[in-house]
Amino acid sequence: MTTSMAQISPVTLSLESAHRLAVAATKEAEEIGIPYTVTIVNGGGNVVHVSRMDGAALASIDTSLAKARTSVYFGAATADLAGAVQPGAPLYTIPTSTVLPLAFVAGAVPVADSAGVVIGAVGAGGGSPQQDHEVAISAASGL
Repeated sequence: MTTSMAQISPVTLSLESAHRLAVAATKEAEEIGIPYTVTIVNGGGNVVHVSRMDGAALASIDTSLAKARTSVYFGAATADLAGAVQPGAPLYTIPTSTVLPLAFVAGAVPVADSAGVVIGAVGAGGGSPQQDHEVAISAASGL
């Protein structure tokens, strides 16, 4: 019998990497002067790291997670997905057809490995959608 653990999924994002993403996001949030919650998920949409700055809105905990999950599920920035859920658009009913909450508003970006495979996502909540997007972009560039 071997003592090593089996790898369940090749889509991984380490805690160390998630922490670096959160630190980069926090620096950007401090520069714009707004307290944020930043949630980093792995390639399966599961939480790896959450950071809530002092004073960040309580709702930002849930919204940052929903944004991160949406970004990793679709492999795209949530800012780019907003139009797809408008009335008459191809994904119009998708937000109501999933068990876990999704958020099609700017504020999350996917994180890819060196081969371009999406291994996670960063979701940010606390400011306007554009500010949230900027914080998420800053985080992703910190990896």
